[in-house]
Amino acid sequence: MSGLVSRDVAYDHDGATMIGMLVAPEGAAARPTVLLFHDAFGLGPLAIAWAHDYAALGYTVFAADVWGGRRQPAAVDEIGPLIGAMVNDRERWCARAAAALATARQQPEVEASRVAAVGYCFGGSTALELLRVGGDLRGVVGVHAGLDLLASGWHAARSDAAVLICTGADDPMATVEQRDALIAGLDSSGIDWQVDLYSDTKHAFTNPAVPHGANHPVLGYNARSARRAWLSTERLLAEVLRDDGVDPAGGARA
Repeated sequence: MSGLVSRDVAYDHDGATMIGMLVAPEGAAARPTVLLFHDAFGLGPLAIAWAHDYAALGYTVFAADVWGGRRQPAAVDEIGPLIGAMVNDRERWCARAAAALATARQQPEVEASRVAAVGYCFGGSTALELLRVGGDLRGVVGVHAGLDLLASGWHAARSDAAVLICTGADDPMATVEQRDALIAGLDSSGIDWQVDLYSDTKHAFTNPAVPHGANHPVLGYNARSARRAWLSTERLLAEVLRDDGVDPAGGARA
């Protein structure tokens, strides 16, 4: 495969300017697309690295900027109010996610009918909420998504979408009760779902910058679980975005 190219893409919502990023194989025409939602730390180096990883699989990637202005909060006292403002104004939160999807579809490298969303932590919650309120997505992957942030009511969701949840058994933001509530909502809309549940795994387990192992009651990097989540995500994306038997780079699949 050729190299990757990227560019910033500015878009507006509710008086705020977001600065997303598009990453795609060099010379790419319209192709299946991953809409990437960053974690609570914003569209910074880690999220941009994820975007390049997905683009290296042959997809176009549109990385959304949910906070606006490419803001990258670094401390809990910044992150809490940002998340709270979205959860307390869910219509605005979902509309901001929808603005990212609409902007992605306007890019020439994006095949508008073949878009799946992947989100990490708060971004996983964002991707799931976008699907719940009717976002036109073929699939959603929530990697250590905050299931505690989700609302109920899945009647508007696209019923032929597929959902993958990759979560830790020890994540207090994705408890058994919260998982069961999400599954009940997905079932109510006929959505195909999978849950990967990883032992000895806490929240934010794909982020090497968070504490390791037992050093934090909530957060914990787990390389094994991160690898498993990546492989499961890769499979789900292939299933929902490559169903014509052609991979994103234009070659036939076995």
